[in-house]
Amino acid sequence: MPTIYRCSTVLAESGFSRSSLYEAIADGTFTKPVKISERAVGWPADEVHALNSARIGGAGPDKLRVPVQRLHDARAELARVAA
Repeated sequence: MPTIYRCSTVLAESGFSRSSLYEAIADGTFTKPVKISERAVGWPADEVHALNSARIGGAGPDKLRVPVQRLHDARAELARVAA
């Protein structure tokens, strides 16, 4: 079953500060959160792991934007199929 990480877990897993995480999202180098309730968001754990692995592998901002866009596209496709 897929796991959704809340912000505190994403910060612990990625090493980002909260402001750095949201800067990376704005820059397109980290995925946007998904809404999990009226007042809560989270990130799919597999996306967090994939982006951490890419960073460990030496991917810089330009190389991270491609997988981030693919992950967002995959989410959109899942939402389309589920609708």
